[in-house]
Amino acid sequence: MKRLVHKHPLAIRWFHWVNFPILGLMIWSGLLIYWAYAPYKIQIGDVLLFKFFPAWFYQGLNVPRRLAEGMAWHFALMWLFTLNGVLYVGYTLISGQWRLLVPDRHSFKNAWLVTLHDLGLRKTAPPQRKYNDAQRIAYSAIILMGIGSVLTGLAIYKPTQFAGLTTLLGGYEAARLEHFILTIGYVLFFLVHVGQVVRAGWNNFRGIVTGFEVKQEPENEVDEVPQKTIQQP
Repeated sequence: MKRLVHKHPLAIRWFHWVNFPILGLMIWSGLLIYWAYAPYKIQIGDVLLFKFFPAWFYQGLNVPRRLAEGMAWHFALMWLFTLNGVLYVGYTLISGQWRLLVPDRHSFKNAWLVTLHDLGLRKTAPPQRKYNDAQRIAYSAIILMGIGSVLTGLAIYKPTQFAGLTTLLGGYEAARLEHFILTIGYVLFFLVHVGQVVRAGWNNFRGIVTGFEVKQEPENEVDEVPQKTIQQP
């Protein structure tokens, strides 16, 4: 028997679907800014392993020579990103949803077991509530990353006005690198998150769209009682 089960409140769905395009556009506009000065690379000695980013990557996304446009978009979207994040955190605190999101002392161990299960190396997943422990760690981490992005963004946007913050973060260059690393973290989170959504299937996706998911419950089975054979005298 199938029945509808409420999973996500309207506010959680709203914050989720507002944040998704805003963060995506911020990453895109950040690329327009980064192109003007792109110093980061992975290198061992004199051997260049990877440069962020190859020329074909910029050309494919039509990034070059759009610095002013990127800055205008980035700084405008920053306020929406911050406002949405503050409202989300405030809602989780007031509604008590934070209890379902914040990891506990068992979460890191259970998250490893969840990962092994997702990779097919473990038959059963540990018991979970609304979110499994890997999700609780990831969703809590993304909130901290959002705070980090706002702080590092302010430090490199107004390094003079926020001189104390810039110094606390290690200086302008360090704050810019930290901001960049956080952006790479968002991209990796997106890839894993979307992959997990595809793996979980339509029913899980429907929960974050409509707020409800369908649960399949086993029907009550009536055991058949064997009849006694009555022997005639």
